[in-house]
Amino acid sequence: MKVGFIGLGIMGRPMVLNILKAGFEVSAFDLNEEARKIVGDAGAVEAVSPKAAAEGSDIVITMLPNATIVRDVLFGENGIANHLQPGAIVIDMSSVSPGDSVYCANELKKVHVRFMDAPVSGGEPKAIDGTLAIMIGGEEQALAEALPVLQAMAADVTHVGGHGSGSTTKLANQILVNVTIAAMSEAVVLASKAGVDIEKMYHAIRGGLAGSSVLDAKLPLVLERNFVAGGRIDINMKDLTNVVQAGRDIGVPMPLTTDVLEMFHALKIDGKAADDHVGLIQYYEKLANFEVPKGGK
Repeated sequence: MKVGFIGLGIMGRPMVLNILKAGFEVSAFDLNEEARKIVGDAGAVEAVSPKAAAEGSDIVITMLPNATIVRDVLFGENGIANHLQPGAIVIDMSSVSPGDSVYCANELKKVHVRFMDAPVSGGEPKAIDGTLAIMIGGEEQALAEALPVLQAMAADVTHVGGHGSGSTTKLANQILVNVTIAAMSEAVVLASKAGVDIEKMYHAIRGGLAGSSVLDAKLPLVLERNFVAGGRIDINMKDLTNVVQAGRDIGVPMPLTTDVLEMFHALKIDGKAADDHVGLIQYYEKLANFEVPKGGK
């Protein structure tokens, strides 16, 4: 089975490396020449364009920053849609709106190509070790055929419904992750300014109801003052913008998400757009005129 992969950023690059480790033939493209070389050195064919990555591929995976780029890669002037073989499967693993996913599915159906929206959760660490969670929207038969490739990247692959369902599930995931980071930040700044040792606080609460995967993944980064992006603020801001819009479309108010989205906007204006979303704590620190010390005490 030949896999075309388009998008070799923070997430895409390690995902390709894991597909290669599983023994699949991969043709990979990114605008970044260094990223292409890294996967090329690991055994991938370094494609010179999205079209070159897609031609002859049984499965084409896109892992791109936003829906505008996804649509351009698929249907733009040099789009790949008309260069895919009938029966091929396009798997968009980008975080986009459900409406964008449904649009892509409907357009690809016209050229007899199947589509799945398959966004991921787990960030860069789980992309590297191949233990991502993947949420699938699309036809079960397409999933059955693509499953071996998906399992090369993931610990959990879950079919959640028809086209757009995967993207909707990812939006729900992003609400939970980012609102939890905001709550964690608020709690940490309060406790730290009150004189509590944050590392000790973490160990005191992580085994109780307040414990979570988000807490375990992100609070150690706060203690290190490490805001190097695994999940960038601007990318998460894009996701929460999609959340709010999706809520408006179907009549679901999003008060907590809207608050966090405004925090991200403030951080972007403050030059923090490329920070990891755990950098959200800097918003609270600025409000409190207090910085949580490295090491937590």
